[in-house]
Amino acid sequence: MQIWTSLKEITTHHRCVVTIGNFDGMHLGHKKVIATCVERARRNHAQSVAITFDPHPRKVHNPNSGLQLIVPLRDRLDAMDATGLDATFVIHYDESIYTLSPEDFVRIYLVEALNVVEVVVGEDFRFGCGNVGTIDTLRSLGRSYGFDVVMVTDIEAPEGRRWSSSWVRELLAEGDVAGAARVLGHLHRIRGTVEHGYKRGRELGFPTANLRGDIEGVVPGDGVYAGWLVRRVPDTVAAEFLPAAISVGTNPQFDGVERTVEAHVLGRSDLDLYDEQVAITFVARIREMMSFDTLEALLLQMDDDLRSTAAVLGISVATRVDPASVTAGAAGNRHLS
Repeated sequence: MQIWTSLKEITTHHRCVVTIGNFDGMHLGHKKVIATCVERARRNHAQSVAITFDPHPRKVHNPNSGLQLIVPLRDRLDAMDATGLDATFVIHYDESIYTLSPEDFVRIYLVEALNVVEVVVGEDFRFGCGNVGTIDTLRSLGRSYGFDVVMVTDIEAPEGRRWSSSWVRELLAEGDVAGAARVLGHLHRIRGTVEHGYKRGRELGFPTANLRGDIEGVVPGDGVYAGWLVRRVPDTVAAEFLPAAISVGTNPQFDGVERTVEAHVLGRSDLDLYDEQVAITFVARIREMMSFDTLEALLLQMDDDLRSTAAVLGISVATRVDPASVTAGAAGNRHLS
């Protein structure tokens, strides 16, 4: 899939079938719209192109909204690539875009830049300055400029709710990562850089990779999860998936105040992940975050968390590691938390 970020980068001279949207999270509704775009492009012997925006328009118009993208742009593009699109045009969303009239947007970006023959959009599509453009507006412009408009009807879950990015965010806030995966059509993941911690987990036999600060993607609600820590294999383009028990929260057992994501890779004491950027993929929530009356009660629960994680992931059960065997941070007096 080609990725364009400006009009001058567009190299195609073919006719295009185009779809437009934010596509945050690339949930099943998005996938249906894009799949329709790809299928109709093949039928018309045209190129399939998606237009998306960065930053998200809501972050521009309402910067204090606290909106978090479900996934960072690069993960969105990876998911779009997997649909079979020929190209994605990432338009930088700023005043030069949101002040365009619907007709100017269509003329500049669809007609002149992409030689559009069809536009595929969802039921709630709006565009142009003040979002005044509707599907009827688009159809009217299509008659003027010579392209067709295909509206893809919403799909609903069995309980009758429309698939949406808002629903995904609600489920993640509740810690229901399995429910979010059902709406998304894939497991939810976040990205961050492994930072130094307080060595508590290491001393207890549960060394963890700690993500703090600028984490990309929506962090699920507090709790303990089964999932995967994904890292790039050094000097390759391959990814390594490591089974992990993941803790999200403020660590109430030790009166923590900072919300963190900590991933313990099952059975491993030899990993040194400091300063690496990793992804954390969430499979299922095991339990809520809690504090215990004694350290021994905490350790017994953590042992049970390892068993539960192994059962969810379908791997062999691992036990605590020997704190003396942990090699992370051996150089430069760094410590694994």
